[in-house]
Amino acid sequence: MCGIVAATASRNIVPVLIEGLTRLEYRGYDSAGIAVLNPTLTRLRSVGRVAELAAQAEGQVAHHGIAHTRWATHGVPSERNAHPHVSAGLAVVHNGIIENYAELKQELLAAGYVFTSDTDTEVIAHLIQETLKSDGDLFAAVRRATARLIGAYAIAVLREWDESLVVARHGAPLLLGLGEDGNYAASDASALLQVTRRMIYLEDGDIAELRRDAIRIVGAGGTAMRIPEDRAVHESTLSADDVELGEYTHYMQKEIFEQPQALAATLELIGGAQAVSPNLFGVAAPEMLSGLRSVLILACGTSFHAGLVARYWIEQLAGVPCSVEIASEYRYRASVANPEQLVVAISQSGETADTLASIKHAKAQGMGRTLAICNVPESAIVRECALRFLTRAGPEIGVASTKAFTTQLAALFLLAVTLARQAGRLSAEQEAGHLAALRHLPVAVQKVLALEPAIKAWAGRFADKQHALFLGRGHHYPIALEGALKLKEISYIHAEGYPAGELKHGPLALVDKNMPVISIAPNDALLEKLKSNLKEVAARGGELYVFADADSVFDEEAGLHVLRLPEHYGLLSPVLHVVPLQLLSYHVALVKGTDVDKPRNLAKSVTVE
Repeated sequence: MCGIVAATASRNIVPVLIEGLTRLEYRGYDSAGIAVLNPTLTRLRSVGRVAELAAQAEGQVAHHGIAHTRWATHGVPSERNAHPHVSAGLAVVHNGIIENYAELKQELLAAGYVFTSDTDTEVIAHLIQETLKSDGDLFAAVRRATARLIGAYAIAVLREWDESLVVARHGAPLLLGLGEDGNYAASDASALLQVTRRMIYLEDGDIAELRRDAIRIVGAGGTAMRIPEDRAVHESTLSADDVELGEYTHYMQKEIFEQPQALAATLELIGGAQAVSPNLFGVAAPEMLSGLRSVLILACGTSFHAGLVARYWIEQLAGVPCSVEIASEYRYRASVANPEQLVVAISQSGETADTLASIKHAKAQGMGRTLAICNVPESAIVRECALRFLTRAGPEIGVASTKAFTTQLAALFLLAVTLARQAGRLSAEQEAGHLAALRHLPVAVQKVLALEPAIKAWAGRFADKQHALFLGRGHHYPIALEGALKLKEISYIHAEGYPAGELKHGPLALVDKNMPVISIAPNDALLEKLKSNLKEVAARGGELYVFADADSVFDEEAGLHVLRLPEHYGLLSPVLHVVPLQLLSYHVALVKGTDVDKPRNLAKSVTVE
C-alpha cells in the first residue's frame, strides 16, 4: 500500500514524479503529495487522485524531489495527513507502519517538536531532524534514526541545500532506478519505466544515498554494498505498453482479456513436454519435493482462494494431505511444526506482509521446504523461499485480481501434477494428458471471453440488488468464494460464497426474489446434487443465474437463467469458470458506476498488517 517515487537528475523531475505517482496510484489513492528543492523546500499536497496534485504542480521545476500516493493507515484521508511530512526543511515519505510511533512521539514532544498530523510518518521526520543535531550528515542521521524504528517502512528523505536523497527499507518494497541523467527510487518498477529499465532491488535493512551521478548502498550490518557484486542491476522486461490501457476502458477489463496470453506465458516452460520435471520449481526441487508427507499453503485474499482449489488437486492427484491457511491467522496461532512439509506461499506482488511474515514464521519453526508462487521475480517472498515458480502474468494494476489468479491456478495444477509424478501416482498417458490440457487453457479461456455480451446482458439485473449468493461444489466452491469477492470488491454489493450443500444449514434463510443466486454448474460428479440444491433456491422464490458446461442439462424457465461455457474442462474447469464471474462483476460495477480499478478503501499491494 502507498506509493513512493524519488528522483535526483539533471532534468526537471517534477513530471517524472507526477507520472510515477500516476503509475502507482493502484497502491493508494486517498491523497498525494510531492516535495521538491528550489533550492528551498516546496511541498504540495492534495486529497484524492494524483490528477488533482498534477494540476497544483503545473509549472514547477526542480532537480531533486520525493513524492507519495497514500492509502490511509494512521489518520483519515486529509491534506494534513498526506505525505510528504516535514520537519524544519526536511521532508519524508513513508510506506508501512511504525509500531512504536506513540513512544517516539512522546519523546519528541518533550523535545519541543510540534506535530501537525495524525500519522506515524511525522515521527520519522522529526526523529531524523533530532538526530541531525548530533550528526549533520543526512545519510548517517537516517541510519541512526531508522535503527530506532519498530515495524515496516520504506522511506525517502530530502532536505534543503542537500544534493542527495536518502532512502531506506525494512519490510516494505523499494527499488532504485539507474538513469542516464540521474538516479531514482520507487515502490514499483512500473513507476520508473519512463526513465530507465535498469533496477536495483533493495533488501531489508538497506540504506541508499542517491546523487545525480552516483549511488551508495549500505546493508543492514553496516557494510558498504558493491554494485553489481552485492546488489545486482536488473534489466526490467516490462515495457511502457504493459502498463498502458490501450484499447480498454479499465485495467480490470484489460487484465481479464489478457488472461489467454498470461496463461500461455506462464506455461511456456512446459512447451511440448510429455512429462513434468521438478526442476521447474528450482534446482533444489527434486530433493525438496521427494518424500513429502503434507503440503501447507499460505496466502491472503484471492491467492487464498487459489490455494483452496489447489488442495483438491494435490490431494486427488498426488495423494498428499494439503491444508490451506490464511496467512494472517497462521502466523499468530500455535501451530505444529512439520519439517517434512512443503510450505507454499502464494502472492501476486510477492510483498504481501502477512504472507511474507508467515513464511518467516514457518522457517523459524524448522520448515525449510518453502516454495513461492509469485508474479514478481525480485520480490521479498521469492527471495525468502528456497523454491520458486514465477507466474508470468505481467503487471496487474486493477485492485481486483484477475489474471494473477488464473496464472496462479495454472502454476498450482502444475505443482499437483509434479507431486503426483514424484509419488508414482500417474501413468505416462495421464501425465501427458494433464500437460496437454494445460497447454490448451489459453484457447479455452479465449472461448469463454466470447461470452461477454451475454454476461453484460445479465449485469443490468444486479444493479439494484444489495446482496448476492454464490454457490459451488467440490473444487468449484473456492471459485464461488472468488466470484463473491470480486462482486463485493468493485460493485459494493454484499456477496457471499457458499458450498451449495450448506444452503439448508443457514444461507437459505436469506433467499428471496431480491437476492440473486449465482451457481457454478460444471458437468461433473456433483452436478445432480447441485441441481437438488438449486431446486431449494427456486422453491423459495430465488432468482438463479447458472454458469453451466455445454453438456450440462438445464432447461431455462422462470427464475432460472443459464449461460453455457463452450466446453467441459475436467479438473481444470475452475480456471474457466472463474472468467465469467470476473466479467459479471466488471459489468455490474459499470452499471452501478463505481470506480472499477480503484474501489473504495482498498489498495493493490497489501504491505502492512
